[in-house]
Amino acid sequence: MKYWFRVAEGDDREWSARLMAGMDPWLRLGRSYEDRLEKCGHPEYTLLIEVGEKGRAGCALLHPRGVAGSPYVASIAVAPEARGEGAGTALLDYAENYFEGARHMFLCVSSFNPRARALYERLGYELVGELKDYAMEGASEFLMVKRLGGR
Repeated sequence: MKYWFRVAEGDDREWSARLMAGMDPWLRLGRSYEDRLEKCGHPEYTLLIEVGEKGRAGCALLHPRGVAGSPYVASIAVAPEARGEGAGTALLDYAENYFEGARHMFLCVSSFNPRARALYERLGYELVGELKDYAMEGASEFLMVKRLGGR
């Protein structure tokens, strides 16, 4: 499927916050719609929207200097109807190219989300650290990085 990307506009922030608040890992982490809406509207972040033939397919919340001055994927979510169609891969690829000249992209993935971690590893992300009990007691956040090559 073909996807298009744009910076959030109109009701995209509300749509993104609802999407995230209704699925893991945010459900398990206890993140509410209000919490996600606040993050999606934070002025230091860029919210990218992925659009497919059926409408909005996903979103990615990016911080331009989130880890050691490099871009950081704070959140990424794909709508249920777009899963399994390459939407997540396309969205991450677009995010990796969003910040011109970036040499690295960082993200975290929860220990209870092995499918997401497997996707990130398949796309070239490497584990660089484990934050135990960071977002939730009894779980870890795995910090991962991908070298982008300064594209």
